[in-house]
Amino acid sequence: MGLLLWLLLFTRLHAAVGTDSAAATANALALQSAEHAMHIDIELGMNAWLTGHPVAGHLAVYLYRLYYVVIVGVLVWVFIRHADVYRRIRRALVAMTVLVLPVYWAVPMSPPRFALPGTVDIVALYDILGHSSRDLGNGQNHFSAMPSLHVGWALWCAYAGWSALRTTRPRLALLPWIFPILMTADVFATGNHYVLDVVGSVVLVSAAIGVASLLGRWRLTSRSAGRE
Repeated sequence: MGLLLWLLLFTRLHAAVGTDSAAATANALALQSAEHAMHIDIELGMNAWLTGHPVAGHLAVYLYRLYYVVIVGVLVWVFIRHADVYRRIRRALVAMTVLVLPVYWAVPMSPPRFALPGTVDIVALYDILGHSSRDLGNGQNHFSAMPSLHVGWALWCAYAGWSALRTTRPRLALLPWIFPILMTADVFATGNHYVLDVVGSVVLVSAAIGVASLLGRWRLTSRSAGRE
């Protein structure tokens, strides 16, 4: 129940922070310049390819919109079948959401669909929820491209699956990592994130796992000290 309440609060806080459109546009232009200098600005090319393949575009929107089903499924599965790792992955999830909010507040970022000329908003084109992803009044934060939380959630799901399976089924434990790979391609091609946004996601999830690990060790040490 506590986790559910925190996630509900997080969605409200996420919608409220980093909403300065002028700053978000300026940050997006700076990031685009950095990517161009590093020759990693592949978003527009991937978006153009997806625009020419409607079937793939529809599938990409389903993945982009319904990713939360995977998150809930992973949480329930680990809680029921792998209780020994549940606390660890829950701590990592909470740490990830706590760490990302200050970033969204300090560095609002417009996605390519707003800031990169020539980008087609694939989600708006094939939106399965019946409203445009360009609607600034739909209660979502449209200026939180850095880091990509879609990729962050997918990485967390992969980490949770890997943690649960790596001991008993090491080969099967590699399969969950397909999810963040697919999500990375999805957010590029749909015009929602930049390459550096995904780099930010990797840093975010790595930091969250580190914080969760330190917290777990601190609790074990505290319990051991209390028994002495």
